[in-house]
Amino acid sequence: MVSAFLCVFAVLAILIAGNATDHLMGVHALLFFSAIVAWLVGIALWAGKLGDRDPFDETEYEDTLVKFGVAASMFWSLAGLLVGVIIACQLTWPNLFYFEELGWTNFGRLRPLHTSAVIFAFGGNVLLATSFHVVQRTTRARLFGGMWPWFVFWGYQLFIVLAATGYLMGITQSKEYAEPEWYADLWLTIVWVAYLIIFLGTLWKRKEPHIYVANWFYLSFIVTIAMLHIVNNLSLPVSLGSAKSYQLFAGVQDALTQWWYGHNAVGFFLTTGFLAIMYYYIPKRVDRPVYSYRLSIVHFWSLIFIYIWAGPHHLHYTALPQWAQTLGMTFSIMLWMPSWGGMINGVMTLSGAWDKLRTDPVVRMMVVSLAFYGMATFEGPLMSVRAVNSLSHYTEWGIGHVHSGALGWVGFISFGALYCLTQWLYKRKSLYSIALVEWHFWLATIGIVFYIVALWFAGIMEGLMWRAYNDFGFLEYSFVETVEAKHISYIIRTVGGLLYLSGALIMSYNLIRTALGHERINQPTDANPVSQPPAAAELQPAE
Repeated sequence: MVSAFLCVFAVLAILIAGNATDHLMGVHALLFFSAIVAWLVGIALWAGKLGDRDPFDETEYEDTLVKFGVAASMFWSLAGLLVGVIIACQLTWPNLFYFEELGWTNFGRLRPLHTSAVIFAFGGNVLLATSFHVVQRTTRARLFGGMWPWFVFWGYQLFIVLAATGYLMGITQSKEYAEPEWYADLWLTIVWVAYLIIFLGTLWKRKEPHIYVANWFYLSFIVTIAMLHIVNNLSLPVSLGSAKSYQLFAGVQDALTQWWYGHNAVGFFLTTGFLAIMYYYIPKRVDRPVYSYRLSIVHFWSLIFIYIWAGPHHLHYTALPQWAQTLGMTFSIMLWMPSWGGMINGVMTLSGAWDKLRTDPVVRMMVVSLAFYGMATFEGPLMSVRAVNSLSHYTEWGIGHVHSGALGWVGFISFGALYCLTQWLYKRKSLYSIALVEWHFWLATIGIVFYIVALWFAGIMEGLMWRAYNDFGFLEYSFVETVEAKHISYIIRTVGGLLYLSGALIMSYNLIRTALGHERINQPTDANPVSQPPAAAELQPAE
């Protein structure tokens, strides 16, 4: 079934390549066709080695796919963070890192490459891997769909490659967090619908009557992102052979739709999905039940109801009607309460196991992620207040806020999950090196502090300089002077990014050695006092 489906798309790709009206569309059509052919060859080689073995044995979990997801997450984290450091260097030393002859290296093309790589490539693969792992363990059922979960995984990688190569070639629809053009959007829609069906199908055939709260968070993420993606990317292509399209919406309607999408991409991709990780991996790692299951249910329903309304706070002091701006601001302030309820629930899950903060750096990393989550979900509502927004908007403060949440909350909870998955899936008694996890934790934490503090200073200073007037009523500072004043902060930001990237490199080395089964000499005896979920692939009681 999957092979036949791919054959149809291979034929469509070669037809579009032969009738492309612009060179870039032809390149992408050939790239897509080549990827599909390689995919089909891979399926044929895999099927030829099966013999009499049933690859979709319902008595075993599909853990090989989760292992691939861990590997993809590790790769894309390094790629995305490296591009982030490069563009930080471009902003800091433009005379050294600007190459006029190499247009694909310009900041305008590398910046969306960075954001998409860290959010959708790294974050998306973490969510795919963990959701497939968690839904199987909590339902005591193998993933629904046979080969289709593999279609979702490889289809998603193909979307990432299409998006990334498109940015470098200059293919973009110029919408924040939604830059890929119409054909990449259509492919992602197909992949995402398959993802939703697989998740729902697995829940449908569950052997555990109760649907654990983490699955509700995953499901809200999958359903809402599908809705946001489809509505925000409604467009009409110039032709089937052209990469260019025109948006259905225009003017203030387009702006409101874009930030309804943009803020809820943060809310449902970078928040609810990773809260699902928190609700499974922290209790499992510390071998304690969730502090308050009732609070987790209140957290879920209040969060998903309130978050969807908060987008208009990105459009203060614009043509958007004042009542819509105020609506977004009001719901943003309300978000503080359920967000902190979830943070407290996660932290208090350590009740009776606080010593693990000292003995297990993986637990410490996940708990510190909750601290950053709490900080970011206080700062966000604060910045949505119109009076504060008049100072903070369009400044480096916004960049600092985004990265405190992205690096501190999303990054740390993801790293914690990857450490857990690698140890558990490969049936290791411990990670290769607990000392390297300590190095990763402290390098990354110091890097985050450097990054966000530098941009807080830069952003507030920038906002104050923009609104300063002299005695004659003219602006006190030119734009170039405000840029020059941020130079030291930019240098500190770059150092912070390098430290964070260094931590990710150490993690990758540690995970590879763990997967290979290497054992570290003189490993501390108390380095792994964590629970060991049943590591066998066979179906177990709900974990």
